Amino acid sequence: MRRAPVVTALLLGLLALFPTQARAADNGEWSVKPADSAITPRAAFQLSTLPGAALSDRAVVTNTTDGPLTFHLYVADAYNTERDGGLTVRGRDEAQHDVGAWGRPEREVVTVAAHSSLTVGLTLTIPADAPPGDHVGALVAVDDRVSTGTGSYVGVQRGVGARIYLRVVGAQRPALAVEDVRFTPHNPRIPWTGSSGSTLSYTLHNTGNVKLDPRASVRLDGVFVGGSATRQLANVPAELLPGQKVDVTEHWSGAPTGWGDVTVTVDANGIRATGADDFASVPWVLAGALAVSAAALAVLLVGRRRRAAARAAIGGTGGAAPSAAEPGH
Repeated sequence: MRRAPVVTALLLGLLALFPTQARAADNGEWSVKPADSAITPRAAFQLSTLPGAALSDRAVVTNTTDGPLTFHLYVADAYNTERDGGLTVRGRDEAQHDVGAWGRPEREVVTVAAHSSLTVGLTLTIPADAPPGDHVGALVAVDDRVSTGTGSYVGVQRGVGARIYLRVVGAQRPALAVEDVRFTPHNPRIPWTGSSGSTLSYTLHNTGNVKLDPRASVRLDGVFVGGSATRQLANVPAELLPGQKVDVTEHWSGAPTGWGDVTVTVDANGIRATGADDFASVPWVLAGALAVSAAALAVLLVGRRRRAAARAAIGGTGGAAPSAAEPGH
């Protein structure tokens, strides 16, 4: 029986896994980093230039395995993943529109001997109409080998790369929006014990032209008990690139119970943005008790009105009729 063709998937983990403080891209078998400058080692390309200029730099590809490795080199655009905000890059066969379209390695295919390093030139040609602000990408080295699992039709190629932070000189405009704030409480059975697993979600949108390093918090206003009214948010992308949107979700264990407004505040690069939603988190037991009480009160009020109406009817018709005057008087 003929096997289905193998589909090759490119895994680029370095940009999604590295913290804000960039360091050399290294997966334990090979690494890519900028060639050290005369002053200090570099973990990422930090470049600045005017529109229409050309830049040249060098990268070092290191093979730490016991055999030679062949790599395909290319420059890629970086972007934030919508799911978790981590940085990743476009694949070698995808269209590049920014740094990936401006950059070219000196050699597109290199073979690095075992336990050796190879220096490769890198050129960035910036268009004359390049918009000012931050442009982020990477010089990526993709292993030529394709790995397949037993019985699997998916092949995997691995790649690592060195980040490229390019700033095009011009007006720098940091801007940020907090959109679509949604607070979804899960009501506890016992009143005022705090909800378990309430969910806060919102969208971070970098509407400016510079990279942002956001920090976020949430505040509740209204009538509530059972937990803190403020909370620092953890699932915030370490870097939010210009134009990018990231959907953020936080699970809030022990969130307060009550009703009011929830406000998400995000600070980044000296600017602040907020987004808000209303919420009502009332325990099921309390909600049931309130409903029963309201129903009982309604029955009581209806009964009182009926009794009052009956008394009024009796008072209007139950009096003695006036006696007729006796004749002759």
